[in-house]
Amino acid sequence: MEPPLIEFRDVTKRFGERTVLDRVNLQIYEGQVTTIIGLSGSGKSVLLKHIIGLLRPDEGTILFRGNSLSEMKKAERIALFARISYMFQDNALFDSMTVYDNIALPLRETTNLSKAEIERRVAARIEQTELEDAAHKYPSELSGGMQKRVALARALVTDPQIVLFDEPTTGQDPVRKNAILGMIAQYQRKFGFTAILVSHEIPDVYFISNRILALYQRSIVFQGSPEELENFDHPFKDEVIRSLEGLQNELTGLYSKRQFKVIHQAQLAQTARGSSYCIAIFSLDNLDDIRARAGYNAAQVAIRGLGIYINRHFSAIGGFSTRRHTDEFVTLLPFTDLTEAESILNDLIRDFQEWGIQEVWTGARRQARSERCVEFAVMCGIAQVEPDEDIDAAISTAKSRQREIARLRCDERG
Repeated sequence: MEPPLIEFRDVTKRFGERTVLDRVNLQIYEGQVTTIIGLSGSGKSVLLKHIIGLLRPDEGTILFRGNSLSEMKKAERIALFARISYMFQDNALFDSMTVYDNIALPLRETTNLSKAEIERRVAARIEQTELEDAAHKYPSELSGGMQKRVALARALVTDPQIVLFDEPTTGQDPVRKNAILGMIAQYQRKFGFTAILVSHEIPDVYFISNRILALYQRSIVFQGSPEELENFDHPFKDEVIRSLEGLQNELTGLYSKRQFKVIHQAQLAQTARGSSYCIAIFSLDNLDDIRARAGYNAAQVAIRGLGIYINRHFSAIGGFSTRRHTDEFVTLLPFTDLTEAESILNDLIRDFQEWGIQEVWTGARRQARSERCVEFAVMCGIAQVEPDEDIDAAISTAKSRQREIARLRCDERG
């Protein structure tokens, strides 16, 4: 693995007699989305403020590309922090400035760009964050969700190399929460910046994160991928993850991946006598197009609608489902062979083509920011799983067999 972009070595921070961070060690790698999870008040925001230099450790060392922050010259620190942007938990918008001026402020204060170039960049961010109708309003005239989007647009307007997000989805409903996370993920892929989030939104952040850091009892107790966290055996898992994640994905109402795994293990105990079962995998084949044309909210409503529809159709016959990736769902059909699963899927296809896709898309269209045409397609593949077969291998087989089961082509009138 490449050397870390940012590294903490035995970092300790105290406020009076209270120790908030205790010998913290962590690594953050360039070009990734890293999320720091933990309960509220566990010190996540304090950790983030050390990265941007708002706080300094009482003990330990913080390194950027192997160079100690405390040993850098003033000019080096200024150059480093100029490449970092910060989205505050409370947004930190200026009430006396319009949305446009709030977003333009970092460019006006920290660059020598021409007025025309500033206007171009601000206009682009306003469009990307769906704030066209709010550009000349003041923060007090906006909803909490719109204020969050203004803060996000301002954080991205300088095209930073590193962006720190302090609880970016706090106070948002499930659709808006996932829309903000989707927006962060898409911008990170598009522009290649390193994203560092602190959050207690589990499991939503799993869908966009390359790497998870777990802050527990003032120390980092886990560093690794979301998949590796599933096998992490530590009190943190029971006390924090399960208390926050619950049994369902908040956006779709489906089982969380953790609960899906528990039910699957129980299912294996029953199938050990020789009964096979089937796996179905569903996905949206053009989610980025939906985001680009109809907006982030519309994309999340489409995801939610599909998840709810899948759950309603399969739970009635004993199936159970989870959201595996941002735009991908997995359904397990107990005591079902491939012939039976094909018949069940054909029933779903007929119903979905007649009613379901319109039901899913109607909600998304209500959220759409324009009447531009969007093609909405659903893919599905199935595979039979033997009792001793690895479920991930079966999922890969089902995915390789995916075919289009429904498509909606809308015209300019929607």
